[in-house]
Amino acid sequence: MSSLEISSSCFNRETKLPLSPPLVEDSAFEPSRKDIDEVEEKSKDVINFTAEKLSVDEVSQLVISPLCGAVSLFVGTTRNNFEGKKVISLEYEAYLPMAKNEVKKICSDIRQKWPVKHVAVFHRLGLVPVSEASIIIAVSSAHRAASLEAVSYAIDTLKAKVPIWKKEIYEESSSWKGNKECFWASGDAAPSVHGPHFEEQCFLLSQNFEGSLRVLQNILWSLLET
Repeated sequence: MSSLEISSSCFNRETKLPLSPPLVEDSAFEPSRKDIDEVEEKSKDVINFTAEKLSVDEVSQLVISPLCGAVSLFVGTTRNNFEGKKVISLEYEAYLPMAKNEVKKICSDIRQKWPVKHVAVFHRLGLVPVSEASIIIAVSSAHRAASLEAVSYAIDTLKAKVPIWKKEIYEESSSWKGNKECFWASGDAAPSVHGPHFEEQCFLLSQNFEGSLRVLQNILWSLLET
């Protein structure tokens, strides 16, 4: 009996042995949280033109990342005055096909110039009352210098290249305003019928009387040269 009991005892101990070594917490085989984040989170550009009211919180949330220590914002709002006139609201229009392409180029340029993670550019169209946002640009980066410089570049370039028009609505009148930085505001901006984006540039320039004259003049000269 004694021999049988010993044999049974040995059998029981063998069946209790673990089939594999216990997992050790923080093992070298376990991927770190940083590695997981880097694999899961891809850089993104979010571009939106909308008639809806813009939210600073919603746009900033789109670019927040655990890999970044900075989120920089530019928020353009409607002020209540211009050259002594009381402004009631602003109204924005855009040539959307070209506007979206130009903003995509701006995002691409930013990524070539600075190590940023996410970029969001939201522009409101239609009526924008006083104190409400017409544009929000948000950029995230590991350190503040990159996102601050990127946001500044984004708004300056957008003003210069993106076809967006603004009407200032006063108490008793209104006036369409163009950005002085825009390429179509220059006297040298008339397009060539042989050049790229001819239709888009004609559309841009024809938004004012002087622009229309430049377009017609350039078309006539181009036809005479052919």
